[in-house]
Amino acid sequence: MIPAGTTLPGSYDLLIVALSAVIAVASSYAALDLAGRVTASKGRAFAAWLTCGSVVMGIGIWSMHFTGMLAFKLPVPVSYDWRTVLQSFFIAVLASALALYLVSREKMSNARAVGGGVIMGFGIVPLHYMDMLAMRMRAYCHFDSMLVALSVVFAIAFAYSALRLAFYLRDATAEAWRKIGSAVFMGSAICVMHYTGMAATTFVASAVEPDLMQSVSVSILGTIGIIIVTLLILGLAMLSSLVDRRYEAQALQLALAQANMELVYVGRAASLGELAVSLAHEINQPLGAVVNSASAALRWLANEPPDLQEAREAATQTVREANRASEVIARIRALLKKETPQMQRLDVNEVIREVLALARNEIAIGRVAVKTDLSAHVPTVSGDRVQLQQVLFNLIINAIEAMHAVKDRQRELRITSTTDSSVVQVSLEDTGVGLGQEDLDRIFHSFYTTKRDGIGMGLSISRSIIEAHGGRLWASSRSARGAVFQFTLPKADGAE
Repeated sequence: MIPAGTTLPGSYDLLIVALSAVIAVASSYAALDLAGRVTASKGRAFAAWLTCGSVVMGIGIWSMHFTGMLAFKLPVPVSYDWRTVLQSFFIAVLASALALYLVSREKMSNARAVGGGVIMGFGIVPLHYMDMLAMRMRAYCHFDSMLVALSVVFAIAFAYSALRLAFYLRDATAEAWRKIGSAVFMGSAICVMHYTGMAATTFVASAVEPDLMQSVSVSILGTIGIIIVTLLILGLAMLSSLVDRRYEAQALQLALAQANMELVYVGRAASLGELAVSLAHEINQPLGAVVNSASAALRWLANEPPDLQEAREAATQTVREANRASEVIARIRALLKKETPQMQRLDVNEVIREVLALARNEIAIGRVAVKTDLSAHVPTVSGDRVQLQQVLFNLIINAIEAMHAVKDRQRELRITSTTDSSVVQVSLEDTGVGLGQEDLDRIFHSFYTTKRDGIGMGLSISRSIIEAHGGRLWASSRSARGAVFQFTLPKADGAE
C-alpha cells in the first residue's frame, strides 16, 4: 500500500510511444489527403467526404492521445471512465470537421487561419486533459500551470500550422515528398503537445478508492488492438482517397478528350462560312487557268499545221493548274480530318511568342504597339499547342479589331504572364472601345458577337478549350478604356 500524498513515479513503454508517433504521422498524412478530397468535392460528395473525413481524422487524433496515455505506466492499477473517453473522441471529430471545412474554402486569410488555429487548439487541449481526467485510480492529478499553458500554446501553434499546410497541399498535384515531410512535421507537433501535457501532470497517491462503476481497464492486448484498428482505418481512408483521385483524374481525361474532339468540330463548323469564301476564291483561280490553258491547247491543235510545241506547253500548264486546285482541296480535307489533340508540356511564354509572330502582319496593319511582361519563373503546363495557339490568336485579333476605331490615344496591347502555387495566368489588356455590362454578361455565349461581320463563336470556343484544359477564361473592363481578357491553366504535374 502506497501512503497517501506520495508522488507516484511514472515511466513510458517506449514501443507504445513510438507507435503513438506513427499514428500521429499517419493521421497527419491522411488529413492532407482528405483535405484534397473535401476541396475537390461538391454537393453530396462534399458532405460525405467532410463527414467521413472528420470521423477518420478524429479517430486518428484521439487514438494518438489515448495510446500515449496507455504508454504511461504507474505503480497503481489504472482504468478509464468510458463516458469521458467517448466525449473526448467527439471533441476530436468536431475539431477535425472544423479543420477540413476551413481548408476546403476557396481562400484562407491569415485572420481566418489564426482564428481557426485558436479554436482548434482549444478543442485539442480538452481532448488531452479529458482523457487524463478519465483515469480511475487511487491517485489524483496535480497540474503544473506553466507547462499546461505551454501545451495550450503548442496546440494552437500546431493547429495553425496544420491548417496552413493542409490548405497549401490540398491540391492533388502536390509533390509526395512535401506531403510526407509535412505529415512528419504535423505528427511531431502533435506528439510534442501531448507529451508536454503529460509532463505537466504529477500523480499523487490517494487513500480514496476510485469509482469503477463506469470504467474499463485496457490491457496490453487492448492497446495493441486500438493501434492496429486505428492504422487500418487510416490506411483505408488513404486508399479510398487515392482511388477517388485516380477515378477523378481518369474522368477528367475522358471529359477532356471528348471535349477536345467536340471543340475540333465546333471550331471547324464555325469557320465554314469564311472557309467557303476563301475556297471559292482559291478554286476559281486555278480552275479559270485550267479552262484558259485547255482552250489555248485546242486552238494550237486547230492550226494548219498544228503547233504541237505550243499545245504541249498549254497542256502542261493545264496539268499544273489542275494540281494546284487539287492541293487546295487536299488542304481543306486536312482541316476537316478527325485528329486526336496532342497533349504535351508547354512553356506558355513560348506559345505567346509564337502567336505574336503569326499575328505580326495584323499587328502592323492595325498599328498596334505590343508590350509583353512575361514572368521568367512561369512553370510548364500540359496542353495542346495548336488549341492554345488558337485561343491566344483569337484574343489578339479581337483586341486588334477592338482598337481599329481608336483615334485619340495609342493603340496598345499589353500581354503578361504570372504564376502562383498551382496555376499560370495570362492577361491581354487593350486600349480599345471596351465592353459594356451586357457584353461582359454574354460575350462568351455562342453566336453572340460585338463585331459587324463576326459569327460569335471564337470566344465561346476559346473558353471551352481553356476549361477543357482545366483552366478558366474571363473578361473585364479596364478602369480607363479598353478590355482585359485573362485565363488560367493548371501547371503540369511535377512542374516547379
